Amino acid sequence: MLSGVFVPHVTPFDGKENVNEPVLRELVHYFIGAGLNGLVSLGSNGEFPYLSFEEKLKVVEIVREEVKSRVPVIAGATENSTRETLRLGRALLDIGADALLIGPPYYFKPSSEELFAHYSTLADKLDGKILIYNVPKFTGINVPLDAIERLAGEHSNIIGIKDSSANMGRITELVRRMGNKFTILAGTADVMYPSWVIGAHGTVVAVANVAPELCAELYRAFKEGDHRKARELQLKINLVNEVVVKKYNQISAIKAAMGMRGLKVGKPRFPSLPLGEDALGDIKEALKTAGVL
Repeated sequence: MLSGVFVPHVTPFDGKENVNEPVLRELVHYFIGAGLNGLVSLGSNGEFPYLSFEEKLKVVEIVREEVKSRVPVIAGATENSTRETLRLGRALLDIGADALLIGPPYYFKPSSEELFAHYSTLADKLDGKILIYNVPKFTGINVPLDAIERLAGEHSNIIGIKDSSANMGRITELVRRMGNKFTILAGTADVMYPSWVIGAHGTVVAVANVAPELCAELYRAFKEGDHRKARELQLKINLVNEVVVKKYNQISAIKAAMGMRGLKVGKPRFPSLPLGEDALGDIKEALKTAGVL
């Protein structure tokens, strides 16, 4: 079962918006060195909707090469049709992804029946582990709990979920229904510690790009039973998360914050724009207050 803190890492670009391969390789070692438990490539923070099929494969290939099996690599395989999801998923598994993170089709909004058919078909036809990606912030869809429970019951390779709803009631219900047999990863930083207390197994959080050492330290404190320290770290992480993830364009802010910490990840791909001076000032102040700058 997957556990711990996973970083949904950014895709670094050079000045011409090409994937910056040397920086991507450096990032892998940076995150592992900070104590994180795994990497998620081609998630929302990896700007997957802006990458070509070939670029997606290249990103995961590079990450796998640099990880050298030290930690799990989960690869995002969210596409708008079942057919294209299968094509991408098979290719990513062939490269060596340890599991696939698959969100629902998000353009034509599927019914509950269509969602179930989509994931069932993927599970039947993909020879690899699948995690459901519930991210209503971007898709406008909350994958129904009944469908998740049924999918996990009927398909042994649907092993877990990244739930980015930020809804502790929903996460609690997931734990109650299936926590002992199904990996539950909270997808928002403000519920990291609370979700672990209730029984979730880990997190996949954007803020781990910016403050990986704080996220890793929080998980260690929780595992060691140091709840006072865990509470203090959660509050620090919340401060960074409120500014970097919630207040501004998430991708632009994360990359700006990483740049302030000396990570040359470049700018987001257009149409996302770099942030203005006031926003950059807010981010710098939050990083200083949290003690990571």
